[in-house]
Amino acid sequence: MLRVRDEFRRTQVAIAALFCVLGFQYATWAARLPALKSRLGLSEAELGLLLMATGVGAAVSFPLVAVLTRRWGSRRLAFVSALVLGLLLLVLAVAPNYPVALLVMAADGVAVGCLNVAMNAQGAALESRYRRTAMAKLHATFSGGSLAAALLASGTSAVTSSVAVHFGVSAVLVLLLAMYAEPDLLADDGSADEPAEKKRRRRGLPAAVTLWMGFAMVFGTVAEGAMNDWSALYLKDVADASARVAPLGIAVVSVMMVLARLFADGWRTRWGDGRVVRVGSVLAAAGLASALLAGGVVPALIGFACMGLGLAAVTPCVYVAAARQGSDALALVAAMGTTGLLAGPPLIGFLASGTSLVWGMAAVAASALLVAACALRIRWTGVPGTQDRAGAREEGEAPEAAAVETSVADAGAADGALSVDRPKSSAS
Repeated sequence: MLRVRDEFRRTQVAIAALFCVLGFQYATWAARLPALKSRLGLSEAELGLLLMATGVGAAVSFPLVAVLTRRWGSRRLAFVSALVLGLLLLVLAVAPNYPVALLVMAADGVAVGCLNVAMNAQGAALESRYRRTAMAKLHATFSGGSLAAALLASGTSAVTSSVAVHFGVSAVLVLLLAMYAEPDLLADDGSADEPAEKKRRRRGLPAAVTLWMGFAMVFGTVAEGAMNDWSALYLKDVADASARVAPLGIAVVSVMMVLARLFADGWRTRWGDGRVVRVGSVLAAAGLASALLAGGVVPALIGFACMGLGLAAVTPCVYVAAARQGSDALALVAAMGTTGLLAGPPLIGFLASGTSLVWGMAAVAASALLVAACALRIRWTGVPGTQDRAGAREEGEAPEAAAVETSVADAGAADGALSVDRPKSSAS
């Protein structure tokens, strides 16, 4: 039993390293945008297009991700994508002009799309194999990677202004994390064991449940992205917060989201993914709407905290549900989520410019509520481990005995899950 727990933890840490890589790499180049803007002599519009290139690359990567996931499997795709992201930092650091930088950022977006799908497939497979929840904590490490990158950027900037030095150090760390993770990642055999019905769907339209998952992801990422981009401006221009208080909006959302993700796996085990998503998104919508009606700095910060708390588990739960529908469904849902993250904040800005920022933030609250509506249309399967314990209580068995019996009969049998097996070690 101890050996099994060790394998779970070791694999969990390896997959968490991939999430950390994605957050770390993204925050690394984002933290040095002013330096890149100055070195390349970019205008505000050109800088905006540079950022757009990354989002577009990630959004259009769906066909490539679907093909590579089937051909390589999530383990190999995750490792290669992480290596590419590290190398792209080096290329960006020495990009001689704006067109090259645009190409690098578009390639970065494609690599982000690949790693995003592969690491979430690994997380879903980990839950299926060991029948234990883990995805929310994995998503928390993404934020941890972003924080580590911000601290490294600050420390490196204090020593040298060279972007090449900073990106060189960061690239080495990304590559080391990828090489550390690779041996303990879950190996998969592509889609050999995928249900025939899902194989036939590949040549047709996506299943309705997949589209509902995609819409839930779109509305969730619209709300999450808008909170990051517009919360500080709302505090300053609408709630009349001081320049010192205004940045706390982003901090409150981020801190609550990380804390909630650290505990969300326990909530999932106790109440199930569907209930966690529905209750959380309703809490987010109600909290922000109440804050907008009340007005003022303190209600706004409370409403922002409700948004971070309520939306924290949406992305992990939807990714797990999509992975159980197969690799193509996961790739499509991830692409739709990226589209929401890319298009959401500008759309909120257009609405705010035509009306007011209060109405723009009201649209954010409406997006959170739409997540709950979409969640009602999704067939949520049982969370790993919950049905085992429930069955044990009904039959009067010891939970451990029920878990052993179920794991023998149903190991890895989540509906539509990716076929995953641990690589055999020489010791065994």
